[in-house]
Amino acid sequence: MPAIPLRRLSLLAAAVAAVFALTACGRIAHPTSADNPAVYVDAGPLTYQVQISRELNPYDVEDKEYLSGVSSAPLKPDELWFGVFIYAKNETKTPHTTTDSFAIVDSAGNRYYPVAVDSSINPYAWTSMTLRPQGVEPVPNSTAYFGPTQGGLLLFKLNNSIYSNRPLTFLIYAQGQSQPSTVSLDL
Repeated sequence: MPAIPLRRLSLLAAAVAAVFALTACGRIAHPTSADNPAVYVDAGPLTYQVQISRELNPYDVEDKEYLSGVSSAPLKPDELWFGVFIYAKNETKTPHTTTDSFAIVDSAGNRYYPVAVDSSINPYAWTSMTLRPQGVEPVPNSTAYFGPTQGGLLLFKLNNSIYSNRPLTFLIYAQGQSQPSTVSLDL
């Protein structure tokens, strides 16, 4: 056999081997930072997406349901409820647990953490869970999965100053990750 076809064959074999090596974990790579909530971001071994983020009105019929099961003190006059609805997927070949560690940071450096929401009362509440390969959170056939936001709720009590301190950055702290993954939030 001539040298040229053997060289092409060996290059082809090397390319195929490289593709298998890069996809061996079975995972699609996503960025760890996004300027748009619609972008999927990797946080540790899992992929997350902010479905929607917005201020919640406790007097609105839909929003009142999102606020059920809240155990924190009522809002002060200079505070507001803010919901971040997220989705997670395990694109690996092994089970992994979703994180329960999140924060929002405004441009002035103020940090806000989710308030506790009782998931036995509020079917939209985000709860950390172990996802099997290709598993998602919220769980299919759940209220949060089929709800208008199609995401699990993380509820924040923010100061009204956030309107002056935009942009907001949503931080996802995954186990084993040295830096949080970030998503710029709409407000």
